[in-house]
Amino acid sequence: MTELRIAADLVDRENEKRAKAHEADYAALGDHLSRRNIDIDAITAKVAAFHVAVPSWGVGTGGTRFARFPGLGEPRGIFDKLDDCAVINQLTAATPSVSLHIPWDKEEPARLKAHADALGLGFDAMNSNTFSDAADQQHSYKYGSLSHTDAATRQQAVDHNIECIEIGKALGSKALTVWIGDGSNFPGQSNFTKSFERYLAGMADIYKALPDDWRLFSEHKMYEPAFYSTVVQDWGTNYLIANTLGEKAFCLVDLGHHAPNTNIEMIVARLIQFGKLGGFHFNDSKYGDDDLDAGAIEPYRLFLVFNELVDAEHRGVKQFHPAHMIDQSHNVTDPIESLISSANEIRRAYAQALLVDRPALENFQQENDALMASDTLKRAYRTDVEAILAQARKKAGAAIDPIATYRASGYRNQVAAKRPSQRGGSSGIV
Repeated sequence: MTELRIAADLVDRENEKRAKAHEADYAALGDHLSRRNIDIDAITAKVAAFHVAVPSWGVGTGGTRFARFPGLGEPRGIFDKLDDCAVINQLTAATPSVSLHIPWDKEEPARLKAHADALGLGFDAMNSNTFSDAADQQHSYKYGSLSHTDAATRQQAVDHNIECIEIGKALGSKALTVWIGDGSNFPGQSNFTKSFERYLAGMADIYKALPDDWRLFSEHKMYEPAFYSTVVQDWGTNYLIANTLGEKAFCLVDLGHHAPNTNIEMIVARLIQFGKLGGFHFNDSKYGDDDLDAGAIEPYRLFLVFNELVDAEHRGVKQFHPAHMIDQSHNVTDPIESLISSANEIRRAYAQALLVDRPALENFQQENDALMASDTLKRAYRTDVEAILAQARKKAGAAIDPIATYRASGYRNQVAAKRPSQRGGSSGIV
């Protein structure tokens, strides 16, 4: 039986407070949608089946380039992180899997799996770390990892990724995400062609170690930590990587890894069209890779991304099963609350995209009726689907209002009493 970190009767009591209003809202929305020939229960069932993985690193307080200010009840290690992740899933029923980052989350796999099983959690994609140095590693990644000029450093990075695969196999994971910080800060510092050749060779070695039923996700990032050039800098380069490596290699799209005003939904459409969309790291941004809560800045863009995903489902694209993961950093909020909010916003965008009148949209597109095509999308986006999200949670035994229920539980203060507080701030991103 699943171990609950928040008492089930508290969730029931909180739901009872809101049940009457929720039922009225759901019925009213159902009547509204029925006039548009949409079955609200069918939409709710699809939303309830949509899950997104939470990042183990997301339940800790993040930081900026300049400082980090610890929060109450910071997780002391991966087992505390899993406990916090279990709370998110208990209250949302949307996040049953966790994405680990090695070596930060490295522990005996059998212990990890046993603890996750007890909490009703599974493991999503594994994440390697060759963008910072571990305490016991022999070679530094200061000047790169998979693209480093030194063969021994490159081999160390390859070996680390293969170790992540082995850990993931023991945990039941089926994917490896590789993001590197390799690049240069000065013109002439790196040979663009040679560094990319070295990267591709290292990735090919990692690819060979993949089990047959695994996928390899490569992730691009325009800048940071290198500010002049980045080895894997855009979706075109990412596509070249996936296409070069083979059929088990795919592109991962992080919503914050693009230049301002980039048409991300078009990138998603292109990768779907050519069979190389592996999945997402959901977050939001105002200026760059801000790692803000999903939907915090541009909820319409998030909807437009999901419009492309639902369009692919509608068209019956073969072997279409992108991975959905959150990747964000929380500096001034309770990380659990931010992840609850993000999971709900991601589901909201999916629900809204399911409401798009596809035949009408296709007709307006065919007739070059730009205004009505745009209005068809906006009509779906403007629909308040909160009652659908709440119903999906309620039917799964989760919370009608998950953040209010979380606050009523006092969970943060409870773990703060058990986990030693961290005094003062520290420098840099953690």
